[in-house]
Amino acid sequence: MTDRGKHTSLLRNRDFVRFWAADAVSLVGTAITTLALRAVAVLALGASATEAGVLEAARWLPYLLFGLVAGALVDRRRRRPVLIGADLARAAVLALIPLAAFTGALTMPLLIGLMVVFGTLSLFYDAAHQSFLPLLVPTERLTDANARLEQTRAGAQAFGPLVAGGLVKLVGGPLAVLVDAVSYLVSGLLLATLRTAEQPVEPPPQRDLRGEVREGLRWVYRHEVLRPLAIGSHAWFLCISVAGTAYTMLVLDELGFDAFLYGVMFAVGGVGGLLGASLSGPVGRRFGVGPVIVAARWLTPVGYALAPLATSATTGLALLCAAQFVFFLSAILDAPVEMGYRQSVTPDRLMGRMNATMRSVNRAMIVFGALVGGVLADLLGNRSALWISVTGLVATATGMTFSAVRRARL
Repeated sequence: MTDRGKHTSLLRNRDFVRFWAADAVSLVGTAITTLALRAVAVLALGASATEAGVLEAARWLPYLLFGLVAGALVDRRRRRPVLIGADLARAAVLALIPLAAFTGALTMPLLIGLMVVFGTLSLFYDAAHQSFLPLLVPTERLTDANARLEQTRAGAQAFGPLVAGGLVKLVGGPLAVLVDAVSYLVSGLLLATLRTAEQPVEPPPQRDLRGEVREGLRWVYRHEVLRPLAIGSHAWFLCISVAGTAYTMLVLDELGFDAFLYGVMFAVGGVGGLLGASLSGPVGRRFGVGPVIVAARWLTPVGYALAPLATSATTGLALLCAAQFVFFLSAILDAPVEMGYRQSVTPDRLMGRMNATMRSVNRAMIVFGALVGGVLADLLGNRSALWISVTGLVATATGMTFSAVRRARL
């Protein structure tokens, strides 16, 4: 079947299109909030690099604390109600940020606390989201379906930060966050229209939460390919989190670029991500899952190595934009083939636990990396923290090159 035929076939799947639309709406809002929260923390609340790192870590802390349990709980029930409930609750949580700002009650501790709650809801949403897609499309279409979702993610990352930068400049960060709250509301309502039937989950005679968690861990960390893929991904997320915190402080604090130009940098990155998502399916079919993942992991340190070279001049802005372009190209190039591989080799009864295990530990690495990145940036400087991250990314790519991942095929 041609690529065109596959694309048309997915578009004729009404539930997949609605699922895709809901994802697109919330992703645009999330891209806006990601930048808006950083701008609120640094520009409005005067956060230091360490405080900015704590804020970033707070969003992902629930993945560290509850991630494995969330995967087991999601595998116990139908996933669509989890998706709808999490979207509506996240809309309510984000709406509290502009409310607190307008009443003069917004502080860093409150912002951090709200991000912990938001992250907990996102944890359950993510576990259910990645497990629901295989119910909508057949196994042979998973890479293409994931590529469509990643194209939307890349488009949101290109469009969202640009809008966010403009919104923050015109109306301030809190109102920009309100846009994301509305996006989650719309997403939840779209998901409520899905008609794909989910089979009731048959409970075992005796529930053993610890045993279910251990079963998910064994599946991931004893699998010949999933084990090195998981470990390499954990290290990758640790390093990019260090880089992300240092990058933010370099751009907004040290070099003095405003929120709009900061958004432009991420918009350029989104274009790179869109290119990566568009190439992922074809190059995955041409070269195989493993080689694409390995190549993408080598691209990441190339991108972030450009950032420490930047100055406040126009050439510096160009380098920072190029850094985001290459980073997002690398991050999204391998995402559809990696996700398609993980979904294709994992039994449905383990899908939630596999996804939660991989994603939760990855997000836990973001927690540590954000904190470490903030401390390193304060102690050694933003550029030194970025070089440390680049060194770690090179080591991660080297390990992935000599692992079983390079032989992975869908």
